[in-house]
Amino acid sequence: MASNTATMGNLPSGFGICSTIPDILYLPELVFGGLVWILVACTLVDPANPQGWVMFVSVFCFTMTFIWMCMFAFGVHRNSGGWAAADFAYHGIAAFFYLSASVALAKVTLDKKSGLLFNYRLDISAVVFSYVATLLYFIHTIFSAIRWKSF
Repeated sequence: MASNTATMGNLPSGFGICSTIPDILYLPELVFGGLVWILVACTLVDPANPQGWVMFVSVFCFTMTFIWMCMFAFGVHRNSGGWAAADFAYHGIAAFFYLSASVALAKVTLDKKSGLLFNYRLDISAVVFSYVATLLYFIHTIFSAIRWKSF
């Protein structure tokens, strides 16, 4: 007789985060988020309000993703379903934050089109990397939701 129990989800720890979906996305999220942070910090922060939001999002997500990755690597989650839900929630919020920051950064970059060519190229690079980070966080959110539902 076949068993009707569903298999429980599994949260990786240690080096397991480097070989499982969605946890393998931690490193690209850190790389592209760090690039956004660096590129926006290198440009003239004008106007301050949208650029300040972009800096907040990039620094906040970089820091929280690093802490989150360390917590998963050290096995703090103890394979709990609550941590799977928290992983889904965090990455959903991060994806939403990065999307809002990317749109604001793109608008500011289009408005500064007549400025110095070097700064404009830095701004364009920041916009592209910001959208890549948004995509990575969104993909991580989808796979985290699938993993959460398997608990």
